[in-house]
Amino acid sequence: MRDWLWIGLLLLAAAVLFFWSARKRRQTGLPSGKIVYADTDAWQKLPAPLFDPALRLTGKPDYVVDIGDGLRVPVEVKSAPAPTEPYDSHVMQLAAYCLLLERESGRRPPYGLLRYRDRTFQVDYTPALEESLLELISNIRAAENCPDGPPRSHAQASRCRACGYRQHCNQPLD
Repeated sequence: MRDWLWIGLLLLAAAVLFFWSARKRRQTGLPSGKIVYADTDAWQKLPAPLFDPALRLTGKPDYVVDIGDGLRVPVEVKSAPAPTEPYDSHVMQLAAYCLLLERESGRRPPYGLLRYRDRTFQVDYTPALEESLLELISNIRAAENCPDGPPRSHAQASRCRACGYRQHCNQPLD
């Protein structure tokens, strides 16, 4: 009788741990699957960044999750509350991770996830999104080759004061 009591307690403890773990996973916004890459020292030694030498593009998603059959999706975690729709810059960052994963593995991620503090967005990695990303990369490369730098894209002095390129800029607002 006593053995059955211990077995019952062990099964109960296992069930509690299972449900607690599942709840925590849901709270992270990560899909079910195996985490194969995590850019945080809390999990493991930091992995090398993803890199595409042809595009001179490198990146480190917060997580890469194997969702089954070796198919991997990037997850980018943002600490801010979710906007109504994901910011374009965040979508492009996620698209870059999708592209890098595809170039590394030879398998196209169907989507990536943007996890904000209170909401997760699934962003489909479509050919149109990839095309927009490649056009953006091309524009950045062209701006790098501009002797005067890229043209200023705003008329806000506060943005100029906070800009990391302020000391090199020939178009300051103040």
